[in-house]
Amino acid sequence: MLHEILLSLSGHPSPLLRNDHTDSKEQSIVSPPERDLLKTAGHLSDLHCKLISYTAQISASHPSIICRAVSTAINSLYLAAFQRKVLDVEESILRKDASLVGAYNIVPLTAVIGEFSGWTRRMEWLWDLVQFILKEKGGSPCRAAQLIDKLRGELQTGYADIGETALSLVRVAETAWLKQVSAWVLYGRIPALGGVDFFIRKSEDAEQGFSIEHNLLPSFVTSSTATSMLFIGTSLNRVQTRNSIGLNNTGLDHLSSQLQILADLASPLNSVAFSRAITSIRLTLSRTTLQKLLPLAKVLEMLSLFRGFFLLGRGEFAMALTQQADEVIRNRWRRADNLAYEKRSGLGNVVVKEGEVAAVLTKTWATLSSLQGQHADEDEELEIARDLLRLNLSKTKASTPVKGKAGTNGHVPGGITTTPFRNLLFSVPVVLTSQIPPPLDLFLTAADVQIYTSINSYLLSIRRSHLHLTDLWKTTSLRRHHPPPPGPPYSTTKGGIARTRVLRERWSSRSSAMRSAWSTSSAAIFFLAETEAYLQVEVVEGLWDDFHGWLTGTKGQHGKDSHIQTQTQTHTQSKSRSQPQAHTQTQTQTQTQTHTQTPHHDPQTLATAHRQYLRALTRRLLLTQPAFTEPLYDLLAHTGRLAAQVRRLHSVWGAADLEADEGVVDAFSDLQREDRDARAEIRRAERRVKDGVAAVLAALRVLSLDSRFMAEVEGEGEGDAESGGADAGEDEAGLGLGDEVVGVLGEGDGEGDGDGDGEGTGYTPRRTGGIDRLLMKLDFGGWFDAGKAVGGGEEDEGEGVDDGF
Repeated sequence: MLHEILLSLSGHPSPLLRNDHTDSKEQSIVSPPERDLLKTAGHLSDLHCKLISYTAQISASHPSIICRAVSTAINSLYLAAFQRKVLDVEESILRKDASLVGAYNIVPLTAVIGEFSGWTRRMEWLWDLVQFILKEKGGSPCRAAQLIDKLRGELQTGYADIGETALSLVRVAETAWLKQVSAWVLYGRIPALGGVDFFIRKSEDAEQGFSIEHNLLPSFVTSSTATSMLFIGTSLNRVQTRNSIGLNNTGLDHLSSQLQILADLASPLNSVAFSRAITSIRLTLSRTTLQKLLPLAKVLEMLSLFRGFFLLGRGEFAMALTQQADEVIRNRWRRADNLAYEKRSGLGNVVVKEGEVAAVLTKTWATLSSLQGQHADEDEELEIARDLLRLNLSKTKASTPVKGKAGTNGHVPGGITTTPFRNLLFSVPVVLTSQIPPPLDLFLTAADVQIYTSINSYLLSIRRSHLHLTDLWKTTSLRRHHPPPPGPPYSTTKGGIARTRVLRERWSSRSSAMRSAWSTSSAAIFFLAETEAYLQVEVVEGLWDDFHGWLTGTKGQHGKDSHIQTQTQTHTQSKSRSQPQAHTQTQTQTQTQTHTQTPHHDPQTLATAHRQYLRALTRRLLLTQPAFTEPLYDLLAHTGRLAAQVRRLHSVWGAADLEADEGVVDAFSDLQREDRDARAEIRRAERRVKDGVAAVLAALRVLSLDSRFMAEVEGEGEGDAESGGADAGEDEAGLGLGDEVVGVLGEGDGEGDGDGDGEGTGYTPRRTGGIDRLLMKLDFGGWFDAGKAVGGGEEDEGEGVDDGF
């Protein structure tokens, strides 16, 4: 019987232990205590047999390599240990060990079953674990992340034996998972075995070619760490596929140290320790391979191009683009008018086509090239822009949201407003975009370019309206007597005097009619000029200088140098008599160390800082506030309509002068009616421009009183988390890569002021601009209230504008 029991416990089913012993004959042979002991042995035997069977099945066919590794560990560690325990018990019985064999060679069944008392709970737990691995959720098998989280949770059961078993299996699972991770972060390859269970997937829709499946991430991996791992593997994959830089001996030398970093991680893996290891690998990669692939000079070159052409740092580009676009629109309307006389259907010829939009940019480049002069040095930035920038018709009407980079936690900050500024250049949606050359896509994404596109449409529309209004002053015949009075000797004759009187009366009437238009245009020019100066000088230029200083390591350099120089001068005055030469040498060394610090930013740090820069830029340009952008868009449309109607009236007056002076009659035009219509439209446009300026000023005043918005603009209440839940706003420190990474890199607590050194220095946009300062410049006083006292219709209101101004 003992032999049958031990054989059954070894994994061979036995009818002795499977029988319930309810028969009357068996009950007379087997006592109730023995039946309970046999029931316990049968339960252990059944668990052992099922574990042997199902672990073999999992190890052979389960799609998850980690699940296979855990199943194999269960079989090789615990089931083998249980079988060794059975053999040890059998050996003790054969050796007649006193602990099991009593007098007269009697072996108590209680003593035998008692030897396996510590295995019951462990075998039951292992069976539950095997069932968890075999269980399918939603038609998909158990994943590595689910198993690892399950095992890590079982460490807290409170039972010592279960805790030890779970810890050993956690060690096996995490070791197998780290092998998959090492293939990605060290070689840039998705694991060949178990790739379906890995959290990095190839994706054609993702910009980087790879994406993160967050449901396949273990709980100890933060989103910021996952983003770093995605960046590392993607960078290595690009280096290998493009063969731009080979893995030379230096890179191979670092592989051993990086493997050792992963090997030194202790199970259960700690979130902070794992993030520290990934960060170390990322920085090593950036200092070795990526430093050659993406030098700082290339980054500055591309960002300077964005500053010059998208943010209108080069004013001649905006001016030339606006002029070429206006010329295309005028030509199409002129051609449509000519065709309308013949076919009576000219509206179809007014629609702007893709080829014409591209031709406008080509003409713009030619204009900018002609401005350089014959003997000027070649403008490399202009040549790069010619290759990368494109002017296209926009296929979508929706605005571009501020998107996080692929692989983040999915939190989307406040988006850019849907105000269609892109419609103002050609009266159809047209956007300026840029291609991203291969090395630069390590830190630049298409979403970043779309944000630049939205900002460009916003700034260019303001500059365009400003240019249209100022161009009215270039129309000399509108501002002066045209044609001029006849000169002597004809002016002294009766005909000359009569001619002079007619011209002066004509000029006086026209000057009176245009007075309110000039005053309204002057006020609108003042408003647009001050607004543009605020946006360009205080916001765009201020943030760019700050970001450029952070990139080059000169941010705050002047203040530090002044502080060091002041301390040095004081120290020199106190010790100039005793140690003049020694202190002079110390001063030289201090200044040399201050000026020779050249920072190195890895591409992921650059990408995070660049997104912070763009987020601060969009907020401080007020592009996230539809309460401001909507009335501003209406104002820009009304100023364009005012300038167009003034030009229309000027053409009508020119035709009327030809008819009156030269007898040139246009049979298809009613000049008097067009004159009345043009004047009425000008008055209507004047009133709308006045109301538009008032609406924009009211919106600015409301925003200046909004404490929440002002806190965001001033950098005191950034509400958008970036990459890992840590606040990556303007008042927070770090790289936006998670608090644990910041603490590792900055050698602090992860929430410093961003003034550290080394790779832990986070970019914090400085506080620039201020709506109150803009409002002080735009305060018109009672200009827009005086005209309301004049009642009446459109004509009266239009002339009342003159008194108000």
